[in-house]
Amino acid sequence: MTGHVKAKGRARLDVAVAGGGVVGAACALALARTGLDVALVEPRPAPRWLAERPDLRVYALAPDNAALLERLGVWPQVLAARAQPYRAMRVWDAAGGGELAFDAAAMARAELGWIVENDLLVDRLWAALAAAGVQLHCPARVEALEQDAAGARLRLDDGSRVEARIAVAADGAGSDLRRLAGLEVDAHDYGQRGVVAYIETARSHQDTAWQHFLPTGPLALLPFAGGRSSIVWTLPDAEAARVLALDDDAFALELTDAAAARLGRAVPVSQRAAFPLRRQLVRSQVAGRVLVLGDAAHVVHPLAGQGVNLGLRDVAALLAEVEAAQARRSDRTAAHRLQRRARRRRSDNAVSAYAFEGINRLFSNADPATTLVRGPLLGLAGKLPPLQRALWRHAAGL
Repeated sequence: MTGHVKAKGRARLDVAVAGGGVVGAACALALARTGLDVALVEPRPAPRWLAERPDLRVYALAPDNAALLERLGVWPQVLAARAQPYRAMRVWDAAGGGELAFDAAAMARAELGWIVENDLLVDRLWAALAAAGVQLHCPARVEALEQDAAGARLRLDDGSRVEARIAVAADGAGSDLRRLAGLEVDAHDYGQRGVVAYIETARSHQDTAWQHFLPTGPLALLPFAGGRSSIVWTLPDAEAARVLALDDDAFALELTDAAAARLGRAVPVSQRAAFPLRRQLVRSQVAGRVLVLGDAAHVVHPLAGQGVNLGLRDVAALLAEVEAAQARRSDRTAAHRLQRRARRRRSDNAVSAYAFEGINRLFSNADPATTLVRGPLLGLAGKLPPLQRALWRHAAGL
């Protein structure tokens, strides 16, 4: 279905957003709520969220991004549906040497964040688009781009055209709009895959996110509704394929061992899937009138759960620029504003991407020298409350 809503009498829109995932839909909604005329282009209808069929793709949503969704009017609907708070984190290394712990009470909070399904977030964001006046082009894909100093012209594969003062590429790691804009990426394949599934455990997850660093890669057990946990198990490609092929009993045995039986026996209660892991950074987040956000701009290792959080922070930064321009009654889509915002966000995203990669390299190996160092480093960090608070506040965007 393609929805066409007149853009308040203008021949040209203010913003065209390519990509209707969490970041793209949030961007379109946020900008529309400031009074801009916005179109959203997406090849597939939003997945319908069903409570009885949990989405395997979940996020550890940080407090700053929950606050952004609150501003957009969708967070109450997400909470009412299903959002599992986590109130503690426990991080330890298979080689021993100490544990890094985070507790909400020590941070003077009720929770550190929430575990939320991708499909639920997309479903609730899309439900708010029409009321905000967003033009929806779906199913449609951007197949050609022309731009000049005045704006961008998109030709869609359904034969329609969209003209806007700026175009936002939020259409994922393989972004068509980013490619059409001539923006190049630097990519590195980790040779790892993230195995995901839901499990039940003999002991309660205690509203705690558990992360165990193993020589093959980290294993995360994230608390989920109904006493279940969502796992993200990082493994070398061949090991991931082997683990996916195990029967449920064999998988339960290996997973329980990998988690050091922290929660007792772990039993799979869903299908399993795996996704490739890589680092990918666009060399510039802006080209003329095209701005790149979310996975189209940066793909990072999932060990810190920051992927969608970085993307929503891109949205928050763009929204702040637009609102600042509105307050000064200046051009909200000026090219120099895009350049300034893009430089700042690319710097932040690059630092995060390489930091996560460094942590993964440090802990995902059996080298004796690093093994002797990394466990004690975790233990030392766990004994320094100011460092703990600083680490958590950075991850939480506060």
